[in-house]
Amino acid sequence: MASRPKAKVLTHPAMARRARGKERSEGTPRAVPARQGDLDSLRRWMEEKGVRKVKLGAIDVDGVFRGKYVSLEKFWSAAKSNMGFCDVVFGWDLGDELLDNTKVTGWHTGYPDTPAKVDLSTARIIPWEPDTAAFLLDFMNPDGTPFEASPRQLLQKMGQRARKLGFLPKFGAEYEFFLFKEGPQSLHEKGFQNLTPLTPGMFGYSWLRTSMNAPLVHALIDGCNAYGLNIEGFHTETGPGVFEAAIRYDTLELAADRAALFKTVVKEICARHGVSACFMAKVAPKLPGCSGHVHQSLWNLKDEENLFHDPSQKHGMSKLMRHYIGGQVALMPELTALYWPTINSYKRSVENTWAPTTATWGLENRTCAIRVIGDSARSMRIEYRQLGADMNAYIGMAVSLAAGLWGIENEVEPPAPVLSNAYEAKNTKPLPRNLKDAVALLKNSERAREILGEGFVDHFVRTREWEVRQYERAVTSWELERYLELI
Repeated sequence: MASRPKAKVLTHPAMARRARGKERSEGTPRAVPARQGDLDSLRRWMEEKGVRKVKLGAIDVDGVFRGKYVSLEKFWSAAKSNMGFCDVVFGWDLGDELLDNTKVTGWHTGYPDTPAKVDLSTARIIPWEPDTAAFLLDFMNPDGTPFEASPRQLLQKMGQRARKLGFLPKFGAEYEFFLFKEGPQSLHEKGFQNLTPLTPGMFGYSWLRTSMNAPLVHALIDGCNAYGLNIEGFHTETGPGVFEAAIRYDTLELAADRAALFKTVVKEICARHGVSACFMAKVAPKLPGCSGHVHQSLWNLKDEENLFHDPSQKHGMSKLMRHYIGGQVALMPELTALYWPTINSYKRSVENTWAPTTATWGLENRTCAIRVIGDSARSMRIEYRQLGADMNAYIGMAVSLAAGLWGIENEVEPPAPVLSNAYEAKNTKPLPRNLKDAVALLKNSERAREILGEGFVDHFVRTREWEVRQYERAVTSWELERYLELI
């Protein structure tokens, strides 16, 4: 890999104090956790950066970043003794319509504030708002225990579980997304139809298209790097206005934060250039879908050895790696609703479109749901290809890790790898074809509740059942075009 100039990451310097291992990146330095109570150095850092206000937020179940600006006085109070945040963010959908079936909050509880803890390790300066610092929040129950419905808490729980088993999980996400020459107003005025893509035609890996849009492309790369998201690669994908970005891998929690923040960051930067970014799984029936592939490996706790690699084993795959894949393949159908959370997610899962339709794995095989990559101690990993760009990064990473750990604990051997076209492979488990079927599988899965927790699974299932009901009541443009005149 060619060396890249180091971007200046505007993160709190005290974050270096609890680094889990040496700096390994040739690119931008990563943000690493600070001591939660180290307010004095944080105060000096914010004064040096000229911070005048703070933005606090968290990712909800749908993957939407919910937050608000607060004054410095309010921030310091919250940093010392936490704050209240309206728990309605767990009681409505991504269109702010109140759910009618939740247990964690609702009219029956009065939608109270829930305690929220500022994670000081996530301190950042917003590059396009240089007088503003940003922090992530973690929701808690009144007794101080983690709020089970929170995706970030699920991710942290799975990370802790992996470490207790002796593993350091390393993850990295890559996203495909459409860019349109539209703003929120024009999107709504056009009814989200006949949108103008940033670039025309099918032109994957185009040197020309990225250069033609260099101001925006460089703003995205530089903005993400300055925000600590560490972009490792950026190029056009096949499709009008389609781009792909790869975020450099890191330990699970850092990788998940970066992946979860990435979509909002891209939308914010694009808006300043008169462009809208779309991370739907499938935008048009005749165009490829948008993936959110996640690369994964397990290392020893000292971060010195890739436990997926064993040169004495076939293909260099360790027994641990085989069992990790075995667990993921075995649980994939019943966990699909967590990976594919929207109605639209399932439109991406179509034969011969680079997205999986079956629970399969293979060596360097992009028709499978899991692709094994590399044959060395440094590169050996899996690419979890079932995940789409519409994933909630915390949930996608946490659940796929949990399935892999379950496979290790139960020594689950995977089926034989698919050596040809997985769309035509025999004796493979099909993945659910729609959200309703996927939710039913998840709802009845004892193994999902065992590895993820009853509280999270119950809440997630309720939100997806609501999503299905909203779709079943909708009258689509397809129905109007097909039936209005002729029936």
